[in-house]
Amino acid sequence: MRNSLHSTALVTGAAGFIGSHLVDLLLDGGQRVVGIDNLSRGTRNNLASALKRPGFQFFQADLNDLPALRNIVQNANIEVVWHMAANSDIVGGMTDPAVDLQATFMTTFHVLGVMREFAIRKIAFASTSAVYGVHNKALTEDTGPLMPISNYGAMKLAAEAVISAAVESFLERAWIFRFPNVVGSRATHGIIFDLLTKLSHNPPDLEVLGDGSQQKPYLHVSELLEAMLLICDKADEPRNLFNIGPPDEGATVKEIAMAVSRRAAPGLPVRFTGGSRGWVGDVPRFYYSIEKLAQLGWRPKLTSAEAIQKAVEEICLEFEALLPRG
Repeated sequence: MRNSLHSTALVTGAAGFIGSHLVDLLLDGGQRVVGIDNLSRGTRNNLASALKRPGFQFFQADLNDLPALRNIVQNANIEVVWHMAANSDIVGGMTDPAVDLQATFMTTFHVLGVMREFAIRKIAFASTSAVYGVHNKALTEDTGPLMPISNYGAMKLAAEAVISAAVESFLERAWIFRFPNVVGSRATHGIIFDLLTKLSHNPPDLEVLGDGSQQKPYLHVSELLEAMLLICDKADEPRNLFNIGPPDEGATVKEIAMAVSRRAAPGLPVRFTGGSRGWVGDVPRFYYSIEKLAQLGWRPKLTSAEAIQKAVEEICLEFEALLPRG
């Protein structure tokens, strides 16, 4: 899908972490963008630049509100939907499974229904490494069986399935991106954001869930978006499924916690709660094969460690007013 000048894209979750960066990038590429977000996690501040641009329209709405969704889409001449909206509170989804059912799966189901109704035939979908479950080898797009251990991963996998089925009936093309852990400015969740949120309350020490040995790949949001656009430009099968991530085996939670501590609260003790997992449903260790993506001509420039360092600096600057003062 070449990003044709003056085409219109719908971005769900537009005010969120990844969605807001995507909106800016699409606008920079000459597209008109319609953004939808219920602002449960995202903020208008994330869209501060986009809201000033004539090619952008923003609607605060819930994707499960079908009349509102239809009203937004019906006269917008949408060419492609970038479906970024989902529940990002994985722990909350394990406590109440209805959270992911409604915010991750049903949002996808309703978006597809409206796409069918208004003959929108292309979707780019933010999926996740969590669909794989626990495996002791490099994850390829063909890895299986897929047995997620969180409700978040289960509903993302169900969403992938319903998108695949839609290709048989009305979709011309679907791009499914399996994200790693993504970091960078405007974060609304994730380990760096969570640690800095704890520090903003001026605690006696920095509490870190687990024993610090959890190890996962991390990708900066700027490189994630670069890969997503390249995939949509070059991958033209009806169904296109890609892992996106760095070429290394990742960074540990301990390394991340120490990077945050050094930058935001030097000298503050770091305390690990223990256990190999940070929470119920946490996959403690995985790493990707990105050879399929490399065959399209793309590899990230930053390692996991470099992405973490860049993101720590960016998010710390955003938290600056809240950080404890030495």
